Amino acid sequence: MLSNWNTWSSIVALIALMIIAPVVAIFYSAFLGDTSLWPHLFSTVLPRYTYNTIVLMFGVGCLSLVFGVTTAWIVTRYNFPFKLILEWALLLPAAVPAYIIAYTYTDIFEYAGPVQGMLRDLFGWKTSQDYWFPEVRSMGGAILVMSSVLYPYIYLLTRASFLTVPVSFYQTSSIYGRNTFYYVALPLARPGIIAGLALVLMETISDFGTVDYFALETLTLGVFNVWMGMNSLSGASQISSVLFIFIVVLLTVEYLARRRQRFHEKSSGQDTVQSEEISNFKKIVCLIVCLIPILLGFIIPTFVLLNFVLSGFSIINFTEILEIAFSSIAIAAVSALVVMIISLLMIVVANYKSNSIQRILIFLASCGYAFPGTILAVGIVVFVGWLNDLIYFHLSYFVGGFIILIFAYTTRFLAVGNGAINSGILRIHPNLFDASRIMGISFFQSIRKVILPLVYANLLAGGILVFVDILKELPITLLLRPFNFETLATYVYQYASDELLEESSFAALIIIIVGLGPVIFLSNTIKNITNKKQS
Repeated sequence: MLSNWNTWSSIVALIALMIIAPVVAIFYSAFLGDTSLWPHLFSTVLPRYTYNTIVLMFGVGCLSLVFGVTTAWIVTRYNFPFKLILEWALLLPAAVPAYIIAYTYTDIFEYAGPVQGMLRDLFGWKTSQDYWFPEVRSMGGAILVMSSVLYPYIYLLTRASFLTVPVSFYQTSSIYGRNTFYYVALPLARPGIIAGLALVLMETISDFGTVDYFALETLTLGVFNVWMGMNSLSGASQISSVLFIFIVVLLTVEYLARRRQRFHEKSSGQDTVQSEEISNFKKIVCLIVCLIPILLGFIIPTFVLLNFVLSGFSIINFTEILEIAFSSIAIAAVSALVVMIISLLMIVVANYKSNSIQRILIFLASCGYAFPGTILAVGIVVFVGWLNDLIYFHLSYFVGGFIILIFAYTTRFLAVGNGAINSGILRIHPNLFDASRIMGISFFQSIRKVILPLVYANLLAGGILVFVDILKELPITLLLRPFNFETLATYVYQYASDELLEESSFAALIIIIVGLGPVIFLSNTIKNITNKKQS
């Protein structure tokens, strides 16, 4: 139990403890700090925050399931026009932050927008009293907006599950006259579906920009309001502790689903799932079903933003936006590099130079991705406050602010880097590393000469995913950034909150374009799964 406490494992354990500390700080502030606000929160806002959060999670979960599962089954099972394009195009909405779609859809569907204006001109309506139109800035609007960009989580994992179902199972169900989707594909893909749903719900909980713009009082927005509006950090910690319960439940569900995801076929025959030929009418239906989420989640908002850029060309401050883009890319690149270095060190130590205590610490340090940015921001402020009481940092506030921001990004996105590195490490035989050590090569040199070349692709892929996640991150940046520092996300948020959508459109487009990188990576992942299935 106490073996392997050497220099490297001790360094990793210390880093893991620092990353875990903000979560511990949240509970300390909530239960051992100022608890006088608890009764007020319970009797006033907390029930409403909790109810709205549950309704939002339920709505987004259901609609995302409809979009993700149906499209995954259609592109896996049937032949229809543009299928090869739609296979990867269905992942495009993942590149668009939910808050950007919220801004564009509000402009389209609000009372003064083009859709309602066209309806009034067409039917001769004069005021809103003459007709009914759904309110986009509502719970229903938030559900539609968030589902349109979050369903790719379910689509990706569900399609991967459908591709790995042995063809003999489909053949057996056909022999007995059973529906292959309901009796074979859906039950066997259930772990992947649940895992994807858990990710969707965690992203729903984490969302800040959409619920803030739509004025939905959820737990995440409550943390922000109590902290900034009431100037109560302990109250924000108390709401965060309630939100933590939701996170624990979702993590447990996702873990149980992933643990059960083991389905094997012991035959050595052909196991490629052949796509079915269907009638022309069904081909049209399949095409429409697949196009709907792409239109809602990518094509419509992208074209709206392009129109904003063209119509507002004279008022967009391109110089300022490009400077902010450079700053955003710089902080995201540095943070991604820090995350991947720490991930590489952690995973190597966990696999080759650790004991059970260190592995538990590394696992706990990987849980930050499950927490909303607002929660982590609260914990990091409390934790940094502790450090300031113990140690005096001889740094300017400017430098110190960036260090805190990078630390926050590392805490939030370390799980992404750990997952990418771990998937590569598991493919390396332990004897390779042991042989290097036996030959007298140091631990660090063994990582550089043996491990790094073999996991380079995983390192690059993980770095790209972390980079884009940081570029899109809003609540952590909004709450912890230094004074007079903007990122593309905060720039878009502030201008859009003031209804200045044209001024923010170019910055929003840059975020989407950069976000296409991991979408291409995810598309290649699915293609590799297909190729392995056919080999």
